[in-house]
Amino acid sequence: MKFKFRFAYYLFGLMLGVFFVIYFLGAKADAKGVEFCYLPNCRTLKDMRSKSFHYSETAKQTLNEGWVTLEDIKASMKYGEIDFSKSKIPSKNGKIYIIEGKTSHNEAIILTVANSTTKATLETIEKK
Repeated sequence: MKFKFRFAYYLFGLMLGVFFVIYFLGAKADAKGVEFCYLPNCRTLKDMRSKSFHYSETAKQTLNEGWVTLEDIKASMKYGEIDFSKSKIPSKNGKIYIIEGKTSHNEAIILTVANSTTKATLETIEKK
């Protein structure tokens, strides 16, 4: 058998194998709620979401103003971008992370979150 035919069979089998892995194992991961986070931004946000989440008094006051909701905070904690150049500042409550997100009205917000080993605390919420 010529090389080009063997190579075509190889690629066909590889495509079937990749399809199997992505389709079946991906569906299994979605059913169990498993996330695959490899980048630093995703890993840090996932770490903060996995801990008990608390709100400081200034964050509660900002939430009571009404321009930002808990759903906006949750979405920013899932899809937001961490500014690592301003983050990882040690404090008494853990390391401080600056997260840039958006509200449901597409307004840019900045969350300041203190991440300790046992809990994550939302310190401040600001408009950008």
